[in-house]
Amino acid sequence: MNRVLLDKKVAEYLQGDNTAFDYIYQNTSKAVYFGILYVVKVKAVAEDLLHDTYVRAMRNLTSYQSGTNFLGWLLRIGKNLALNYLDKHKKETLTDFEEESYRYGTTETELPYVFEVARKVLSEQDYQIVMLCQVAGYKRHEVAKLLSMPLATVTWKNNQALKKLRNILSEEGEI
Repeated sequence: MNRVLLDKKVAEYLQGDNTAFDYIYQNTSKAVYFGILYVVKVKAVAEDLLHDTYVRAMRNLTSYQSGTNFLGWLLRIGKNLALNYLDKHKKETLTDFEEESYRYGTTETELPYVFEVARKVLSEQDYQIVMLCQVAGYKRHEVAKLLSMPLATVTWKNNQALKKLRNILSEEGEI
């Protein structure tokens, strides 16, 4: 993802070009969704909070400082909404009734099983790196900039997380 182009689209949106939102959403929504899902652990809630994140972000877009880290800004909004949600609903038992359905191929629109495993066994930072590199399509050097980490650290953490996932999935007979 090109951060300069993303900032350009943000500026265009601020100037009234609503079509710029399509680019912003398409290039950031996966990372934001997986960041929220890591916190709330329920797909339906994560989807709702994803939409809330963009509504809040677009309403407060003037507070974003161009040239900083727009995706990081969005991720922070999403994470804060997720944490607020958990705080408000901490006494409720959240259940995702379709949690295992996609594992057995019953619905094609659900997340692959590997994402669930990743969410459960990886640290938040490792999960975020894997989701940004492997799912959202960011290059490792872009993830390093987004997360303010050395490229070598991102590469190492990504590789270690993938090895861990591969080992777990092979033990379960999934690969």
